[in-house]
Order: sequence, then structure tokens, then C-alpha cells
Amino acid sequence: MSDAHGVARDQLRSYIERIERLEEEKKTIADDIKDVYGEAKGTGFDAKILRKVISIRKQDHDERMEQEAILDTYLQALGMVPAADEE
Repeated sequence: MSDAHGVARDQLRSYIERIERLEEEKKTIADDIKDVYGEAKGTGFDAKILRKVISIRKQDHDERMEQEAILDTYLQALGMVPAADEE
């Protein structure tokens, strides 16, 4: 096998090993996050709502406002909330 193939093989192995390490770190972090949600739930917080709050905080303001407006429109169309002019 030529040196070029050996270098490519070593480089490939390096990438694979780095990815494997990162995947393990990702699993560890996911487990830690799960533990924090469990702690929060144990003190009376709703984990489902916490996840929603975190999701909302990731959005920029304009995106969040647009989604809330669309949600309001859909809920009004379904009669689940009164229309703004009905209040």
C-alpha cells in the first residue's frame, strides 16, 4: 500500500475516532440534561413546559411573534379563543 493510502487511512481513522468521542460526549450531555429536567420535575416544575420555554428562548423575537400570531389565528378559526374584536 502506498504512503498516500496509509495517510488517507490514518486521516479516516482520526475522523472516526473524533466523531466517536463527540458522540459519547453528546450522550453524556443528553443524560445530564435529562437529569436536570428530572430535578426540576422533582421540585414541582413541568418538564414539558420547561422544554417549550427553552424552545421559545432559542427563537429570535420576530420569529416568535410571527409564530404566536399564526397560532392565534388558528385557535380563533377553531373557536378555541375569542377573536380580538370579540373581546
